[in-house]
Amino acid sequence: MGSTSAISLCSLPKISLRSQTHKQRLEALQALGGPCSNFPTALSLRRKRGLRLRSLAVKVSASSRADGGSRRSVSARRVYRQSQSESPLSVAPLQQVASVAVPAGLFLAVTFVLWKVVEKLLTPKSKRATNVEEKTSAQGLKWSFAPGTNLLSGLSAKIDRESKERLNEFAKELRAFSVVDMSGCNFSDEGLIFLAERLAYNQTLEGVSFAGNGITATGLKAFDGILQSNIMLKTLDLSGNPIGDEGAKCLSDILVDNTGITKLQLNSTNLGDEGAKAIAEMLKKNSTLRFVELNNNMIDYAGFTSLAGALLENKTLRYIQLNGNYGGALGANALAKGLEGNKSLRELHLHGNSIGDEGIRALMSGLSQHKGKITRLEIGNNSISAKGAFHVAEYVKKSKSLLVLNISMNDIGDEGAERIGDALKENRSIKSIDVAGNNIQVKGVTSIAQTLKDNSVVTTLEIGYNPIGPEGAKVLSDVLKFHGNINNLKLGWCQIGAKGAEAIADMLKYNSTLSYLDLRGNGLRDEGAICLARSLKVVNEALTTLDLGFNEIRDDGAFAIAQALKANEDVRITSLNLSRNLMTKFGQSALTDARDHVYEMTEKEVEVIF
Repeated sequence: MGSTSAISLCSLPKISLRSQTHKQRLEALQALGGPCSNFPTALSLRRKRGLRLRSLAVKVSASSRADGGSRRSVSARRVYRQSQSESPLSVAPLQQVASVAVPAGLFLAVTFVLWKVVEKLLTPKSKRATNVEEKTSAQGLKWSFAPGTNLLSGLSAKIDRESKERLNEFAKELRAFSVVDMSGCNFSDEGLIFLAERLAYNQTLEGVSFAGNGITATGLKAFDGILQSNIMLKTLDLSGNPIGDEGAKCLSDILVDNTGITKLQLNSTNLGDEGAKAIAEMLKKNSTLRFVELNNNMIDYAGFTSLAGALLENKTLRYIQLNGNYGGALGANALAKGLEGNKSLRELHLHGNSIGDEGIRALMSGLSQHKGKITRLEIGNNSISAKGAFHVAEYVKKSKSLLVLNISMNDIGDEGAERIGDALKENRSIKSIDVAGNNIQVKGVTSIAQTLKDNSVVTTLEIGYNPIGPEGAKVLSDVLKFHGNINNLKLGWCQIGAKGAEAIADMLKYNSTLSYLDLRGNGLRDEGAICLARSLKVVNEALTTLDLGFNEIRDDGAFAIAQALKANEDVRITSLNLSRNLMTKFGQSALTDARDHVYEMTEKEVEVIF
């Protein structure tokens, strides 16, 4: 009721808002009280609120006159509440504005972030930063403690500290052990400079490998004054470092006066003819070095000529390796002249130099006149044919000191094999011969096999990678049943198949000398494996290593071999290789059980490789 009277008072027409002044209107409204007393403040702040009040009063007054006393109050209250709940801005327009503004804001924010990312990626970096990145990608992270190296800027302090600690550990190893392998640590020139100081007057270290550490000619200068004073160090390996000709010259100048190092390894170090020349000049004066390795470099005819000159003057060098260079026929001819006047050399390694038949002819001539005792000759992969094999055979017939002959990966064929076989009938010094990869077939292997009937000196025979087939395997097995003194027989990738395996299995029942047998890659399959398993059941006191990898052997073959190992309590095999075959986990499990059974019964360990 109180609210109704308040609304009625507010709506009386006697209160004329238009005829009164602003101040008078405010006083009159305040005197009325009730809900209408809230309006004066709004009317005093904004005239717009006064206009809304007048419209409200008109609406209420008109409603009260039309409906009477009882309905007037209800209608007036409803109108009043609606007017009070109205806001200057309605909700619907706000929602419409928000639906447009929010997505627009998000779009602008995402666009700004993407723009910043693209700007960062496309902004060109400084020249110094680019150089650092190029060094990092090319050389990897170095063990470095000096400024200006390729350390990452954000981690330079940490890496600097860690590299120093690591180098200090290396230095401790140099002082504590007689032989230290630091290959592949990638400590670069700075690391070598740090470590070289620890070599001076070192009374413990006898051999060290700095191979593959990114060392250049600059780093080798650290040895100057160090190696001259160190007489304990015997072996220095710098292989795999790009020292080049300049580094070879620097090292040669240092080693001229060294009296300790006997073995120098400079394989894959980018040496050319100039580097070989520097080493040759050093060898003319150095009387300590015994072994020099210069494999896989870029030494050509001129470098071979320089080294040949060093052989004429050097009286102590015993062993030189020049595999994987570019000597050719001319280089071999130059070496031949140096060998004629040399008395100290014992081993000559010339694999992969494209010497050819003419080069071999000259080389064999020089070796025949050599006044020393060559014990090892490695001339594989040199494009030697049957014609060249003839010259090799002539030298073999005369040699009384040669122990190892390697003529593998050439193309001597059956004719060349026959010449080598004939030479072995007269030679009584060679213990190991390697004719692998020479396209030798049944005829050639027959000639070599017949030689073994009367030759008990040869103990290692490598015929792998020759297509001798099952027939060749049978011919060789028939001889080795009761003849020869072969300890190591290598017949990998000879296409002997299951029939060839059967012949070899029969030979194993009687042979008492063979300890190592390599039959990899011969397509033996389960049939061949089963044949060999039968022989393993028989006591063989010699065979200790059997290699059957790459033979397509499945579970049946594995089961047969496993049963053979369990059945023979006196088995002598210590290593059995069955890798790269087609066995499942069942075959592997059977072999594992057999291995464990042998150990439980005999306490002998058999290494089984899957």
